[in-house]
Amino acid sequence: MPPFDSSAFLKTVPGSPGVYRMYGDKSQVIYVGKAKDLKKRLASYFRSNVDSVKTRALVANIALVEFTVTNSETEALILENNLIKQFMPKYNVLLRDDKSFPYILLTDHKHPRITAHRGPKKVPGQYFGPYPSAGAVWESLKLLQKVIPIRQCEDGFYRARTRPCLQYQLKLCSAPCVGKISDEAYAGQVRLTRLFLQGKNQQVIEDLVQQMDAASTALDFELAAQLRDQIIALRKVQEQQAVSGDHDEMDVLGFCYLHGVAAVHVLYVRDQKILGTKTYFPKLPQQTEADEIFPAFLLQFYLNNMGGQQIPREIVIGEPLEDADSIAAAISAAAGRKVVLNPAKRGEKARYLDLANKNARTACDTKVSQAAHMAARYRALKQTLKLDALMRMECFDISHTMGSQTMASCVVFNDKGPDKAEYRRFHVEGVTPGDDYAAMRFALQKRYGKLQDEVRVPDIVLIDGGAGQLNQAIEFFAGWTLAKRPLLLGVAKGTSRKPGLETLLINSAQHAINLPADDPALHLIQHIRDEAHRFAITGHRQQRGKKFTQSPLENIAGIGEKRRQALLQYLGGLQGVLKASVAELATVPGISKAQAELIYQACHNN
Repeated sequence: MPPFDSSAFLKTVPGSPGVYRMYGDKSQVIYVGKAKDLKKRLASYFRSNVDSVKTRALVANIALVEFTVTNSETEALILENNLIKQFMPKYNVLLRDDKSFPYILLTDHKHPRITAHRGPKKVPGQYFGPYPSAGAVWESLKLLQKVIPIRQCEDGFYRARTRPCLQYQLKLCSAPCVGKISDEAYAGQVRLTRLFLQGKNQQVIEDLVQQMDAASTALDFELAAQLRDQIIALRKVQEQQAVSGDHDEMDVLGFCYLHGVAAVHVLYVRDQKILGTKTYFPKLPQQTEADEIFPAFLLQFYLNNMGGQQIPREIVIGEPLEDADSIAAAISAAAGRKVVLNPAKRGEKARYLDLANKNARTACDTKVSQAAHMAARYRALKQTLKLDALMRMECFDISHTMGSQTMASCVVFNDKGPDKAEYRRFHVEGVTPGDDYAAMRFALQKRYGKLQDEVRVPDIVLIDGGAGQLNQAIEFFAGWTLAKRPLLLGVAKGTSRKPGLETLLINSAQHAINLPADDPALHLIQHIRDEAHRFAITGHRQQRGKKFTQSPLENIAGIGEKRRQALLQYLGGLQGVLKASVAELATVPGISKAQAELIYQACHNN
């Protein structure tokens, strides 16, 4: 690759704000940056005395530089963020957290339902959040159910009710499905729910007090007692959640950078309540400077992962940032309102910040410690097995219940530990129920049968089982055509099946070794084996639970929701449908003789 002619290029660069893109020799974007003055910023990369190791490595790989002029530095910040998100350049600090935030959804029905929601907002209704975790959502729903008993059940369950369910008996739902509460009263409960989710607890209490007084005046003492209990429950919730201070809406960001690991701990405060916390670990290029990590995280976090009304009015940070005004302007533009970056120095905000920094430091310490332990275990296993290189390991396990719903798992470890994005599950089909050997062959064929990329071939393939399971892998790889061949390792449990007594079968049952219980190499094998077992049994239980809870009526061609409801109502529930003959099924309105035969076969085959 010819060297990049920086002198000629810099003559064409204006002294205006803008964004620049650096390309490698394969026309891939390797870095995206923004500048208040493009000419000065780009010239700084090509000085002879650049101190940063990362910058020198970046410059050595530049084949082309392009730039886009913007009207302001704020526009440049927003464009830079969009380009980083699009190209994911090698030398940029990257925030990768593709999970959508969970919300609480209040649906737009005659009798609205309240539930947790994650993903695109396609369901009509009002969304509250985002919440930092699913646990925070379910805890809020649990509290809300005790205070304001509106329905949380699925629409299909709600429409099929002919009498109140257990939730009504427990006073956790007002049973609008069967008319135990009037439409007007239920609408009032929904209004209180909206106020509660908006953090206006005091307004809800005042409203309930007025209703209680009115019920007492009307001598409706039963209703007054119910309202009194609601007020007591709400006051208890308020006591549990309230925090001292007047901060209605802010995020507090703690930061730590330690031994190449960066952690940002976000503390969410909404409506004078601590809504929750979450720690993020940005992916860092090598030799990244600490002062560029936090601003990059800040922009990507608020311009990508959150939007509009989700961004708080105030963001509390530790130290003042060099481009604080421009960053605040970019975030404000995304939020559609003014957002303030506030370095906390004293008072309650400083105490919040201290807590966030401590959590970030703890997260960094844990991450570094785990990385060190994992590296030591990899070195020990590499030495034990006398391998030239050890970067990728894959482990297989089989799970089933007496041969039914057989599930195979494949988990992947790299030198940093579990690589969960590479995990796979396989629904085992076409084998004799309970035949673990055939199931293992099926999983290996699924995983490696069409593999052509040697980079994805693991250094070790672990099989959770003894000689029989290992032999299936040996037979499969006997016809292996790729140059790279993995080491096959069977992990056989001891006679008492206790950890530490495992026997390792290396490439054959004849070559067996036992490692000391405190050997780091054995600990790594146990870790990946246990992870494969957990992943397999979790998938198996999900599949088994789905079959046991799914109605046999749900997968019959031509039988939709209305016909299923008619069957359940006219025949007295699912048990009545299961006991009905074809003739009885055909008497249900909307069910033909041919459909009755299909229903009968589906019910009895299951």
